[in-house]
Amino acid sequence: MLRTFSSRSLRTTAIAAGMWRRLVSTSIAPRLHQTKALASGGANPPMEFPCIDKIETRQRNLMAGPEPTYEKVVTGYELFRHPSRFVCDHGGALPSLDIAYETWGTLNADKSNAILIHTGLSGSSHAHSHAKNKSPGWWEKFIGSGKAIDTDKFFVICTNVIGGCYGSTGPWSVDPATGKRYATTFPLLTVNDIVRAQFLLLDHLEVDKLYASVGASMGGMQSLCAAALHPHRVGRLVSISACARSHPYSIALRFAQRQALMADPNFNRGFYYDGVLPHIGMKLARQVATVTYRSGPEWELRFGRRRRAPDQPPALCPDFLIETYLDHQSENFCLQYDANSLLYVSKAMDMFDISKSVTDRLAAQRARAERSTASAPANGTVCMNVNEQPESAQGESGMETNDEITQDLVAGVKDAMQPALILGVQSDILFPVKQQKEIADILRRAGNTHVSYYELDAMYGHDTFLIDVVNVGAAIKGHLENNN
Repeated sequence: MLRTFSSRSLRTTAIAAGMWRRLVSTSIAPRLHQTKALASGGANPPMEFPCIDKIETRQRNLMAGPEPTYEKVVTGYELFRHPSRFVCDHGGALPSLDIAYETWGTLNADKSNAILIHTGLSGSSHAHSHAKNKSPGWWEKFIGSGKAIDTDKFFVICTNVIGGCYGSTGPWSVDPATGKRYATTFPLLTVNDIVRAQFLLLDHLEVDKLYASVGASMGGMQSLCAAALHPHRVGRLVSISACARSHPYSIALRFAQRQALMADPNFNRGFYYDGVLPHIGMKLARQVATVTYRSGPEWELRFGRRRRAPDQPPALCPDFLIETYLDHQSENFCLQYDANSLLYVSKAMDMFDISKSVTDRLAAQRARAERSTASAPANGTVCMNVNEQPESAQGESGMETNDEITQDLVAGVKDAMQPALILGVQSDILFPVKQQKEIADILRRAGNTHVSYYELDAMYGHDTFLIDVVNVGAAIKGHLENNN
């Protein structure tokens, strides 16, 4: 059985969101007065909480509108529309698919110089500035004339992943079946789904084979997936600070972020678009994420134990410089990225596993879903009940011993014989170097004799791939321009 979401249920959710907004609006001011009343007459004055004042001010401003428009965070991209139904690995289908993308350089006559750059979790297609968007891109210093990814030689493509909110179809998009935003009726995604969608774009661009597939973090998962699942369409592989399968520590950190987000009263089970966005949960989630993106040694040098105002008494709001840094980073992020996108894309990261058994299981699961959804309405969005997909809960290898797990991973990349560059960073706590060594190891065991593994002694943690232009850039440039 398939279940669809009726317009009545969505209206009910919207009404509930409106009631919650009014409830919150009438509760903030009384709560402040109650706090002051309780503290009056005490031996000590009440603590000041400017950080909570800021949150409550933002809450009031959001209730007044207008709500943020994520599409306007990034501009100047091209839009590819895949008009046909797209069935996802875990069941469910999208009636059509939009992919936002940007390009740099010139595609040569035989279309053999295309490089696809895969983004991290919250990345947009805007990796580098151009005439339609002159703002610096997230990989500005790595792309361009004579740079690591040389636009004099290569035609460079970058997309916003499906499930994102910067132009590609995601929970923020409008479901044509209902006229409402998908919210959490959006189907669960896998990294494999994301890559399959990108290859639909390559088909549209008539690029039969990439010169290289390049990515870092979740992008490194995608580049490995592209090389393994589409070996005849990928010429070279670059995977930086990624993994062949998500490990428990990384999963736990992303789980904590999602829990903080979903605990926000404004979250409303994902149906918040007609109400107040879950800005508090997003801010907390981003603070957890930021801790995992950098390293202790870097923060020792940058912040030490210095306080914002050392001549003032300690405060429970941001006080140490490291606290003010986390507060600032999360404040900037909480209204610029869609909360549902964070949930969906981070869960896809958690479920990533290039093992053959997992890849085969997902393909079989999708084939069943394609048969099941073939009879669904042409304009309908279908989500499958978890109870109706017994295998969807098994996103991991069924192997038990370390040797069996390794052999399953090796089998998963047996066709990935491209020249491969695998980069790791010693200070990365989110994707420790052991995980990049595992990628290099399974590629070599599969028979790939063109695997280069480098381990960087940089202090910037997981974000090294965004910062260390000299070392990361040189490794990428050497790999792409080496004739071997």
